[in-house]
Amino acid sequence: MQRWVTGDSTGLEFPADPDTLRDAGPEFLTTALRSFGILPQENRISAITRFEDCTGGSTGRKALLDVRYADPAAGLPTELFVKFSRDFDDPRRDRGKSQMELEVAFGALSAGTKLPVTVPACLFADYHHASCTGMLLTERISLGQNGIEPHYDKCLDYRMPDALGHYRALLTSIARLAGAHHGGALPDLVTDRFRYDADKVTVGRRAPHSAVELTDQVHRLAAFADRYPALLPPAAGRPEFTTRMLAEVGTIAAAEVAVMNWLHATDEQVALCHWNANVDNAWFWTEPDGTLACGLMDWGCVSVMNVAMALWGSLCSAETELWDEHLDGLLAHFATEFHAAGGPVLDIARLRTQLLLYAAVMGVGWLLDAPAYLCTALPGEAIDRFDPRIADNEPVRAQLLMLSNVLHLWDTEDFGALLNVFAQD
Repeated sequence: MQRWVTGDSTGLEFPADPDTLRDAGPEFLTTALRSFGILPQENRISAITRFEDCTGGSTGRKALLDVRYADPAAGLPTELFVKFSRDFDDPRRDRGKSQMELEVAFGALSAGTKLPVTVPACLFADYHHASCTGMLLTERISLGQNGIEPHYDKCLDYRMPDALGHYRALLTSIARLAGAHHGGALPDLVTDRFRYDADKVTVGRRAPHSAVELTDQVHRLAAFADRYPALLPPAAGRPEFTTRMLAEVGTIAAAEVAVMNWLHATDEQVALCHWNANVDNAWFWTEPDGTLACGLMDWGCVSVMNVAMALWGSLCSAETELWDEHLDGLLAHFATEFHAAGGPVLDIARLRTQLLLYAAVMGVGWLLDAPAYLCTALPGEAIDRFDPRIADNEPVRAQLLMLSNVLHLWDTEDFGALLNVFAQD
């Protein structure tokens, strides 16, 4: 079954899934690249020499393509990656189809604008808003080849060399894009085109939890910590910490709207940011001078947002040890790079408070009930997170580590006191 849709930006009819693209062949790819000004009229794609479905990710279908040009001109990529917003065969994955709208827009922006951050070269991007159907075609990053480091999976930083150095490089890229936008180096249309919209960066609305539901979640968390003592920070198993969570969880949940309003109103920290810059959405290489550099991919839900939100998106899947030992240094590094790229001087104490409060409200809203899922996915016996049944299961290891980071911060930073600071700001 062929599925085509007409793009809102280019007016070009484009395939909505890999099978249709495969059938469309070199002729469509030639037309698409010409429409984006990538391929000269006198050249064309003469053959697709590889077309392979690519698994992974939480939404849409993906494929790897190798192509051959009639005139193999220098600079034209032959190894390509295509991403679709839709997965017509999987309703769960298809629910996230709207998340690609901003990614497509960012791809188009990157094709016509010199950015201060390295991204995969965009060859074609378009989206049909009415059906949430999009297609993004880019160069494929050759991970583990030609001086590029291997791919690093999310929440497996204990397997990554020099984690601190990699996160410094990651935050450098985020800071440079945000600082450049704040300083006016990007087109004026960016602020409106990528304005933060909660409906675009979430899949469905989350119903607020009642006081009884929040209490039940805390008790389930405590029972989970007792059953699996090696999976969460030691504090999670202490009765006094459970008592503190029960006393504070309602206040944190009730503060979410006010905290988000505060973040959005802090103008000097609001800029264009990658929404989810975990290390698995980055690639790394070493420059000739020895500097570790970072490119960013998978720009789903890219938005103009408070940089504290982007910092959580980058650090939420880091090892808890990184938070414990290097958070202040990383925030100072981010602030320096942000200012050097054109942004204002940041109040690091306020940035830190906003990052922690965002972690608090996101943790209570999205992660506190993770044990309800984890108990269905884990074996009955005690286990640690290095066991292959966790390490090789991304949804399990990701929820565990992100929840662990929230609990560690709750224990060591005192969310209740931070809410008092916020109320007095």
